[in-house]
Amino acid sequence: MNPATFLRVNGPEPWNVCYPEPSVRPDDSRYGNNPNRVQRHTQFQVILKPDPGNPQELYLGSLEALGIDTRAHDIRFVEDNWEAPVLGAWGLGWEVWCDGQEITQFTYFQQAGGQPLAHPAIEITYGLERILMALQGVKHFKDIQYTPSMTYGELFMQNEYEMSCYNLDEANVEGQRQRFDLYQQEAQRLLDRRLPVPAYDHLLKLSHTFNLLDARGAVGMTERTDCFAAMRNLARQVTGLWMARREELGHPLGLIPSPPEPEPITIQPEASTSGRTDEPADFVLEIGSEELPPQDVMTAVQQLRVKVPALLDRLRLGYADIQIEATPRRVAVMVSQLARQQRGAQDQLRGPPAKVAYGPDGSPSKALQGFCKKNGVPVGSVTRQADSKGTEYVWAMVEQQGRPTAEVLVKELPLLLASMNFKRSMRWRGSTAYSRPLRWLMALHGATALPFSYAGMTATDVTRLLRNSPDPIHQVAHSSHYLGALQRQNIVLSVEDRRQLIWEAVEAAAGLVGAHLPQAAAQELLEEVTNLVEAPTVVLGDFDPSFLSLPKEVLVMVMHKHQRYFPLYKPGSQDLLPHFITVANGPIDVPTVKGGNEAVLRARFQDAQFFFQEDLKRPLAEFRPLLVGTLFQKDLGTLLDKSKRVEQLTSFLASHMGHASYQAAAEAAARLALADLATATVTEMTALAGVMGRIYAQRQGEVPEVAQAVFESVLPRHMGDELPRSPAGIIVSVADKVDSLVGLIGAGCAPSANADPFGLRRTANGLLQVLIGNQVPFDLPIALAQAAPLQPIPISEHQIQQVVDFVLRRLEQVLVDGGTPVEAVRAVLRQRGNSPALAAESAQQLQAEMSKGEGGPLSRVMAAFARPTRLVNSQMVDPTTQVDDQVFQEEEEKQLHLVYRQVVSQVNRDMSIQDFLTTTSALIAPVDAYFDKVFVMSDDQHVKTNRLAMLRQIAALSDGILDFTQLPGF
Repeated sequence: MNPATFLRVNGPEPWNVCYPEPSVRPDDSRYGNNPNRVQRHTQFQVILKPDPGNPQELYLGSLEALGIDTRAHDIRFVEDNWEAPVLGAWGLGWEVWCDGQEITQFTYFQQAGGQPLAHPAIEITYGLERILMALQGVKHFKDIQYTPSMTYGELFMQNEYEMSCYNLDEANVEGQRQRFDLYQQEAQRLLDRRLPVPAYDHLLKLSHTFNLLDARGAVGMTERTDCFAAMRNLARQVTGLWMARREELGHPLGLIPSPPEPEPITIQPEASTSGRTDEPADFVLEIGSEELPPQDVMTAVQQLRVKVPALLDRLRLGYADIQIEATPRRVAVMVSQLARQQRGAQDQLRGPPAKVAYGPDGSPSKALQGFCKKNGVPVGSVTRQADSKGTEYVWAMVEQQGRPTAEVLVKELPLLLASMNFKRSMRWRGSTAYSRPLRWLMALHGATALPFSYAGMTATDVTRLLRNSPDPIHQVAHSSHYLGALQRQNIVLSVEDRRQLIWEAVEAAAGLVGAHLPQAAAQELLEEVTNLVEAPTVVLGDFDPSFLSLPKEVLVMVMHKHQRYFPLYKPGSQDLLPHFITVANGPIDVPTVKGGNEAVLRARFQDAQFFFQEDLKRPLAEFRPLLVGTLFQKDLGTLLDKSKRVEQLTSFLASHMGHASYQAAAEAAARLALADLATATVTEMTALAGVMGRIYAQRQGEVPEVAQAVFESVLPRHMGDELPRSPAGIIVSVADKVDSLVGLIGAGCAPSANADPFGLRRTANGLLQVLIGNQVPFDLPIALAQAAPLQPIPISEHQIQQVVDFVLRRLEQVLVDGGTPVEAVRAVLRQRGNSPALAAESAQQLQAEMSKGEGGPLSRVMAAFARPTRLVNSQMVDPTTQVDDQVFQEEEEKQLHLVYRQVVSQVNRDMSIQDFLTTTSALIAPVDAYFDKVFVMSDDQHVKTNRLAMLRQIAALSDGILDFTQLPGF
């Protein structure tokens, strides 16, 4: 990052600058073969500090100045939050797409050099090669006409090829490591000499050296962590020293002034056309912003659907209906028939105690007079009433007059906006935070604008339409005209209507080429695309059928995740067709946008093809040794070490889980399961881990059950994902998760309340889903104990118990979230938690029994167990004491013991809850008779001990099945 950016975004001085900058990214080396990706490209950098208030409009104007017709092209701002960990810098913003091609990075810096920015700066990074490709209509960077007589390829292709060879194949690793150390030492020396600019210059060299080592595959995880820490430390020192030096110089560029406060505006009452000014009228609040991330669109809607009704009810404002809708650029609150004035109200207010309110002669005291004056009530109107403690107070009934709605809302709406929160909020100028910068506010009650102020703006009666509209700013004369103004621009405000419109258009476009798109498969993408556009235009595109030779999963990943395209399938088949659908925003020139998106997809597929062909040059097994270069965790070794542990653990788990005949297949799959993490395709598209492993295993001739188990080893990847179903896949999946839990918790990496860097909650949930979903017999403590000695660090019994407790807490949460009452869950987990599948099944059975109420078997058996359990618990009975039937004195205790012996012979730890209740219900009558006739606490100590021992045996019948003490009513 150029010092004109990194250094200048820090501090209180204004900085508005633009400059071209060559950018070198060794990892993007493609030998000149990729049409869109090069290791050296040229950026045009713009920094705006402070925010000018309209940076997106300025940017779009610059595209027009360059010759890009924003009315013909699909220009979109797509969420892409930027981060440079080595520089301690991050920001929120977007990629700017032109017909699906990223041409600009648009970021609001929030931090640089580890320093939060008091004045966030806007960085706009133009990708000049890609912009030139769009302007010239060429499909490959080498075809850019650099001058009338020379192409970009003729000028730079040799450089691109040779530098790719250097970056990927020839850079001397040991020499680069030496340079890294030298640059680090020199940067620190310069900092000690208080020279931040040359120190930063050496930090840039340090960063480039690291990138070269990374491109050569020479950076392991431990080394990566150490390098990042060293560079972050230098960056933090550089920015601190830079700001100190600028302060010493007296901030030569001046200081950024505080944003001006909006001028107060008087509410202009609406002129009545009917002679009445108290008629209800529709109300509209529009919160206008730069493009919200898709998930934040729904977050805003969901919050306001709760907050707005609560606000209006609290303010005593009557209304007929409330609608909350949103697009990426606007969140709208629409209230139909909102009252012009608050309803009046009566409040009963408590005054001073009666003995203080009146003198000895009954005359009102100064305390009572002050209370009445404060609340505007006559002294004679108060009443006397005692509270729950008998203390008598005076009370006044206070009439609250309703205030005009406009007056109330002008004060309350800023608080409403301030109460909204998002997963990641940002600042742009001043202290206000929101998902993305707010740019306009509109508030209309009928024809009356409500000029409340927030975030340095005042609400008006003006909305904004599509940016490429002839009239992008539109005045709304009346709230009832609002929706019509949007509809005339084809802006679909309703999220549900927009979703349905897109899906119908997608289906219609697919039908044009005889294609099919299952809605279930497209649902996640449909949700995202719905909130990426506000005026959807569906475009059908094509790609070269030769790309269908690539794995379908790769093609779908590129279309879904990278481009937000809908892939199309042959009807009744999972085979892809060489077509796709994209959803543009607003009116466009369809052939232009179609061609642009096709070119982008071609480049993406060529990139994927490059990775895939590189991977196929060696069998999957040969990638496994490369895992030695990737650290799993500093105390637990590399991913290769983990792979070997998982392989060893599968041998035990195969028999432990009842799948001994699949041990060989499981071990073979375990050897390959992590190997695809070292492949180029998975390195580029990490979500394909496991998927590519299966494909490569199939390609190298592995038997189907091994290839399938390689894929299933990563399942489930998230909540609701498919589960492994093959025995070998189940074994390897469980082994991988058990190894992670034991090792990472043993290494002190257990999650905290607000941090889970190794995703152990997800790992535990995944383990439970596999075991429960496949009804796998599994003893958790035994399996964990088997994994412990395989770890490279000592794992104590206490740490194993920590893992057990952690998994059981997750199991409780999973079952409770699934709708099982917490009492049923805890009653089962106390006894069967070590076998998750059995515990889950038992919890559901217990829930069913609890639903039968007091007359059901559970209630009656609980009553029979309650007295023996309570008595035994209160007496601390020695569990080693044996029952002697020769000591029995009463017929009832003999009968109870006889029935107990019959019952205990039928009870086993794996039986269902229903069977247990049916079996133990035989004890109900003899237990009742026993306690009616037998005095347990006999004066004869021998008799007493014998009776308690028998009751202890009865109470222990539920051990291993359920804990009655956790159930209500026990």
